[in-house]
Amino acid sequence: MDPSNVQKQHQTEVPRLLDFPHLPDDATLNGQLRLNKYSSAITRDHDFPGAQVRYLLTVIAEEGALEVEAVPNVLEQAMLYAAGVPDREAMKKWPHHKVKHKVKHKEVKHDDLLDLGKIVKESVQKQGMLAWQYNTIGVSDAITMGGEGMRFSLQTREIIADSVETVTCAQHHDACVTLPGCDKNMPGCVMAMARHNRPSIMIYGGTIVVGYSKLLRKPINISTCYEAAGAYAYNTLVQPEDGGDRSKSRDEIMEDIERNACPGAGACGGMYTANTMASAIESMGLTLPGSSSTPATSPAKMRECVKVADVIKICMEKNIKPRDLLTKRSFENAMVMTMALGGSTNSVVHFLAMAATAGVPLNIDDFQRVSNKVPFIADLAPSGKYYMADLYDVGGVPSVQKLLLAAGLLDGDIPTVTGKTLAQNVASFPSLSQDQVIIRPLSNPIKATGHLQILRGNLAPGGAVAKITGKEGTKFTGKALVFDKEDQLDKALNRGAIRHGENLVLIVRYEGPKGGPGMPEQLKASAALMGAKLTNVALVTDGRYSGASHGFIVGHVVPEAAVGGPIAVVRDGDMVTISAESNQLNMDVSDEEIAARMRMWRPPAKTVTRGVLAKYAHLVGDASHGALTDAF
Repeated sequence: MDPSNVQKQHQTEVPRLLDFPHLPDDATLNGQLRLNKYSSAITRDHDFPGAQVRYLLTVIAEEGALEVEAVPNVLEQAMLYAAGVPDREAMKKWPHHKVKHKVKHKEVKHDDLLDLGKIVKESVQKQGMLAWQYNTIGVSDAITMGGEGMRFSLQTREIIADSVETVTCAQHHDACVTLPGCDKNMPGCVMAMARHNRPSIMIYGGTIVVGYSKLLRKPINISTCYEAAGAYAYNTLVQPEDGGDRSKSRDEIMEDIERNACPGAGACGGMYTANTMASAIESMGLTLPGSSSTPATSPAKMRECVKVADVIKICMEKNIKPRDLLTKRSFENAMVMTMALGGSTNSVVHFLAMAATAGVPLNIDDFQRVSNKVPFIADLAPSGKYYMADLYDVGGVPSVQKLLLAAGLLDGDIPTVTGKTLAQNVASFPSLSQDQVIIRPLSNPIKATGHLQILRGNLAPGGAVAKITGKEGTKFTGKALVFDKEDQLDKALNRGAIRHGENLVLIVRYEGPKGGPGMPEQLKASAALMGAKLTNVALVTDGRYSGASHGFIVGHVVPEAAVGGPIAVVRDGDMVTISAESNQLNMDVSDEEIAARMRMWRPPAKTVTRGVLAKYAHLVGDASHGALTDAF
């Protein structure tokens, strides 16, 4: 082990990572700056002779998808020659780049990432650098939603971060380009960048184009499927009264929606979690300008992949590292963009995890502070009419950034991967036109303050995250109806057992990070309620909601039920109040009664005791601190 790492064993216990031998930042060769700072450790002289004999190629054909991983084995130099290093000069001088893409098998929406990765690889090699392309895993939230598979979703953020950190550090790569295409994959990539802290850039895989239902005669997307399921269950799924055909059955309408909601590659099209995270990360300076709003299948996305080679070289030459960009100021920008665009509640748990990994002080109260000052101005799904592809057509995220920069809400002086400031990056982009209707003027917002609210109270003493756009009001009181798992609520909805009438607060518990395990998203239930037009219902859970969820919803309740949080002792009929006006989440139960109920409570037996979910449940922290697995 490197001596510097051995010395750490005798230092005060603080968060720390391994150090790796590398050249000084100002190292030169023949008057030129050395960019192979880390890979030089295995390519210099003959210290690692085997790393310069065989080509390690793993081809995984799984469920119809082909994943190719081609990486050098740092134990022996000979493998690098076999893997494609052309000569001794390249071995000694060329920096090693990691091009990481994520391929999801059985899911069409990201099958383009492998091809985009190849474009990046070719572009990097044209710059006189070595590029090694590999993939990590991904779970489809759309496929797993409402089933046991959704429990695996959030923990893939940690697996992705671990995989990217592992390959970058083990293989002594000098820089990193990642191509994530879904929500938790982006924070996973950024967390890995913060850990290895080598020049890095993210390319967002891009948003899907909008689908269209001929039977409903309107644009649709993945969320439409789940809302239609609610209408189906309550027998209200019918064709519109617009003078057109109304003869189709609800089964025919459902099939039409399912076939046309996702017309091609790309992340879910609304301001759901993927587009929320991409917009925020772009506003932090970790991507090229425009990356977050450029559709997946557009020529512009391919041009972005070509341009990245120039930009990552700039990062290496100027020694721009992830932790230089991951600052309190850049996280402030991320929160501002999220509030303005009406982004996902999942942004809270992901920003907290990214910040903690980078050593940046950020807590849930920062979200409330930013929400209080930033108006919600975007008419984007799920609560609005338009989609990210529509926003791209009127200027994209850079044009929104220009609006927020001019208003003093975004910090334009933060550094970015281009070597320029955020304001310089967007200066050449057009401003939003006066006749576009997607982004409202700051003087006429949808809501004067942000839609994300941090709530506390006797139901959530450690905090909870509410998504309240104002369209459904800002305060809700109703009788508790308790479900110990999401599937219990799903079954009740399928039976039509949740009725219109008196106000109800549906409590779904034992779905937190430990209790789920995995803190699953609950779009199936929340969308079904919207589809059934059950406006007399609010939702509260210690689990998560999808970025596509909307309505009066509260998630991320801390402490969660599995560790003895007060949500564990709510009973049917208790009156529960959700207030975005006072930021309170309370049940009308006295402290004495809550204490008495807690004395009677016993934690349920663990549902999983082996495998990846058991490990996750054992390690994971609470949602108010990012649900991290290495914060011990």
